[in-house]
Amino acid sequence: MTTTLSSLVSRSSPQVLVVEAPAGAARQSWLKKRLHKAAQSGARTFDLCCSFDAGGPWAGVNELFSEIFPEIQSQRPRLVEHHSLELVYAVPRLRHSLTIDNPTLTDQAPPEERVRSYPADRAFRTIHGLIELLDSWKSEACADTPWVIVGDSYDDAGEMCKRFFVELSRRRGRKLHISLTMCAEPGKGEEVRSWFGKSGVEAELATLDLPAGPDPALTPDAAAEKLRRFEEQIGDDRIEVQANLPELIRLSRQAGRLEKLMHYKAFGLELYNTLGVYADAIRYSEGLLELTDQYAATNDYLRWTIMVKMLNAYVGLMDVPATKNLAEGAAMKLAEKRPAMCGYLFYIIAMLYARYQKPRDLAKGEEYLERGFAALQEAKMPEDDLHFHSVFNRNGLAMVRNFQGRHQDAIELCVSGLARLNAHLGADKHRLHRSVLIYNIGQVYLALRDYEEALKHYSAAIAMDPNYSEYYNERGSIYLQLDRLDEAHADYLKAVELSPPYFEVFTNLGQCYRRMEQLEKAIEAYSRALDIEPNHLLAFLGRAKAHEGLARTEAAIADYTAALALDSTLWEALASRGVMHYEAGNLHSSLADFNSAIELKPNVSDLYENRATVLIDLNRHPEAIRDLETALNFAASEEDKAAIESRIQKLQPHSVEKQAAGY
Repeated sequence: MTTTLSSLVSRSSPQVLVVEAPAGAARQSWLKKRLHKAAQSGARTFDLCCSFDAGGPWAGVNELFSEIFPEIQSQRPRLVEHHSLELVYAVPRLRHSLTIDNPTLTDQAPPEERVRSYPADRAFRTIHGLIELLDSWKSEACADTPWVIVGDSYDDAGEMCKRFFVELSRRRGRKLHISLTMCAEPGKGEEVRSWFGKSGVEAELATLDLPAGPDPALTPDAAAEKLRRFEEQIGDDRIEVQANLPELIRLSRQAGRLEKLMHYKAFGLELYNTLGVYADAIRYSEGLLELTDQYAATNDYLRWTIMVKMLNAYVGLMDVPATKNLAEGAAMKLAEKRPAMCGYLFYIIAMLYARYQKPRDLAKGEEYLERGFAALQEAKMPEDDLHFHSVFNRNGLAMVRNFQGRHQDAIELCVSGLARLNAHLGADKHRLHRSVLIYNIGQVYLALRDYEEALKHYSAAIAMDPNYSEYYNERGSIYLQLDRLDEAHADYLKAVELSPPYFEVFTNLGQCYRRMEQLEKAIEAYSRALDIEPNHLLAFLGRAKAHEGLARTEAAIADYTAALALDSTLWEALASRGVMHYEAGNLHSSLADFNSAIELKPNVSDLYENRATVLIDLNRHPEAIRDLETALNFAASEEDKAAIESRIQKLQPHSVEKQAAGY
C-alpha cells in the first residue's frame, strides 16, 4: 500500500506499523510528527535508532532501557537486582554500577581456558528476561499509559535488537499497550513485516513517497580529530570501549584509519562471540580478514585469533557449510606447518563431522581427532598447555565413543583426562574444563541408565560450577525419572533462579508439578514455557493433561488441538482429545478423533473400546460390537478380555433389535 504522510498520521495506530521510506531528513520529520501526535494524545514516546552500525547488537534496546532505567531503579531496586545480568548485557555502561552475583565458571574463565561456548539460544534468554523486567515494572508503574516506540533503520538491526522488538510485541505488546513503528529502506519493508509475521504478530506495511537524504559525513580530518579525543577520553576502559564501539568504528572508517577499524572490529568479534551473540559477532568479522591482509600481513597470531573466533561463531550458529569453508580453506592454509594450530583446527573439523553434521560421520571425526592429537605432540608448547590440549582432544574422542555406544571407553577417557589435569596442573588452572569432564561422565552414565552414578557426577559438577543453571535443570530431570519429586522440584526452582527465563526449565517444572498432583501450579509453569516458546509441543500436551485432571474440558481440548497443529501424528493426543470431546457431548468430533487415532495406531485395544462407547451413544451398535471384537484381539490380559466380552454380550440384543427394525 502507498499512504500519504497526513492520512497515516491521522489514523489510529496498529500494534506494529512497518514504514518503508528512504532514510534521511524527510523520514525523520515524518517520524517526529507521528511521535508528537502520539504524545499529545497522552502516550509516552520513544525515538530509537535500531541500526547495527549506529548502535551495535543492542541498538534501540540500549536506548530504551537507558531512558527508563533510572525510574525502575528508584521505584523497584529489587527488580533491577534480579535482572542485573540482562541489563548489563543490553546497556554495557551499567557494568560500572551493577554486579552479577551468580557468574558461572564459563563467565569467569580467562580466554585461554574458556572451553565451553554458550549455545546461541542462551543469549536469547536475555531478551525474554528484559521483557519480563519491563512487564513487571510497567504493569505496576504505568500500566494504562500507552507507549509509542519508533525504531528507525530497523531493517539494519542486529539479531538481538530484531528479536527483542518482535518478542516484545508478541509477548506483551497488547497487555502493556505498546505500539511499534519500525522503519526500513525501500524494498525491505516486506522482509521486516515477515519478521513479525513469523511470530504471529500482525504488522501493517506503509510505503511512503519521501525524498532521500543521507546524513552528511564528517571530513576525514574532522573524524580523525574526534576519534583522537574520543580515545583519550575512553582510555583502556573495556566497558567504555564496548559502549562506544559503534562510534569508534564509524569514526575510524570516516577518518580512513583502517588499522584502527581493524582493531575495533576485532574487539567486537571477540566480545560478542564470548557472550554467545554469534550472528552479531559475525557482522563484526565482515571484511576483517581483508583488513589484516593490508594492515597486519605479518601478524599470523592476529589472523589466527580472528579465524578461531569466526569458527566458533559459525559453530554456535550451527552453520556447518560456513565453518567447513573457513576451516578447510583459509584457516588450514594458515595452520600448515604450525602443529599447535593444526591441533586445534583438526579438533574443530572433527566436531563438524562427528557432532554437527547431519548425518554424523563418526569415522571422519575420529580421524581428525587423531591427526590433531598427533600434531599436539609435535608442537613446541609449555608442558601445562600440552597436558590441557591433549586432554581436551581426548574429551572429543570420548564424545565419539559415547555416540558409538562404547560408553565405558568414553568414561575411561574422561576419567583419565581428569586425573592428568589433577596430577600436572595447579588446582586453580582449567577449573572449567575439569567441571566439564565430570559433567560429561555424568552424561554417559545417564545414557547407561545408571542414575545413581549420573547423579553423583552431576552433583560434583554443580559443586564446582554452582551457578550453571543447566546443570540443575538436567539433574532435576534425573530426579524426575526416579520419582524423587521433591528433589526435582528444588533443582528446577534453582535453575529458574540462576538464569534469565528459558522455556525448557518451565516445561520440566510443569511436568514435576503434574506428577506431584499440583495441577494449578503445573498449568502456571506450562503457561510460562508457552509464553516464551509458543510452539513447544510438550508444554501443550502437559498443560492439556493438567486441564483434563481439573475437568476443564474446553481448555484441555484447546491445548490438545494446539499440540496436534504442531504434530498431527500424535495418536495419544487424538485419543485424549476424543475423550474430552465425548465428555463435552461433542460425539461426532469425538468419533473423528478416535477414527484418526486408530488409523495411526491400529493395534491399541483402548482406542477401539473408546470408539465403541461413542458409537453406542450414536446408536450405531453393530459398529460398536465390531470395535469391541477387534479390541479383544489386542487386549493385554484375561481380565481385560472378560470385561470386553461382557460389553459385547450386553450389546447383542440391541444389535439384533436394530437389524430386525431395518437399521
